[in-house]
Amino acid sequence: MSKVFWKGSTILAPVPAVLVSCGTVENPKVLTIGWTGIVNTHPPMTYISVRPERHSYNIIKNSGEFVINLTTSAICRQTDFCGVRSGKNTDKFKECGFHAMPCRTVSAPCIEECPINLECKITDSKHLGTHTMFLAEITGINADEKYIDSKGKLNLQQCGLMAYAHGEYFALGRKLGDFGFSVRKKKSAKKSNPR
Repeated sequence: MSKVFWKGSTILAPVPAVLVSCGTVENPKVLTIGWTGIVNTHPPMTYISVRPERHSYNIIKNSGEFVINLTTSAICRQTDFCGVRSGKNTDKFKECGFHAMPCRTVSAPCIEECPINLECKITDSKHLGTHTMFLAEITGINADEKYIDSKGKLNLQQCGLMAYAHGEYFALGRKLGDFGFSVRKKKSAKKSNPR
């Protein structure tokens, strides 16, 4: 197979296109972030990378907290809007029809229209060049109860989550397997016990 070589770039894809909320329930702010992910299991840790010129940057930096709100295909247009409009001149919550809800562990609000909200407290930050990375502990999660089954399992495949890949948004597709399915032993039929 022949490959073309390019210089290093941000082509890792897909990544989540999340809405990050900050501020307060009374004065909520939101911006779209593509640079985020999980960095540790215990304690649960995440990060977001934000350009210092973004209106929400100082709110996040000074408060030491934010909420990562997972987005869906149904709010793709609003997610894009929150990434290209500044909160300095626009009430993005109002323009997008979002509702700010209080969180349990942070003062920042979560977005009611998002199926999953991760409450985060910053533990460290590092200026990397164009962006500052805010490393944070996930101190609480809010999940829409309609995606939780009778056994208490969260069914993310029903949420209609979306992703971002190199300047384009995509609806996540069908389930292909679950963790460890490639090495899991297949269940064999029980042998009958002859008498």
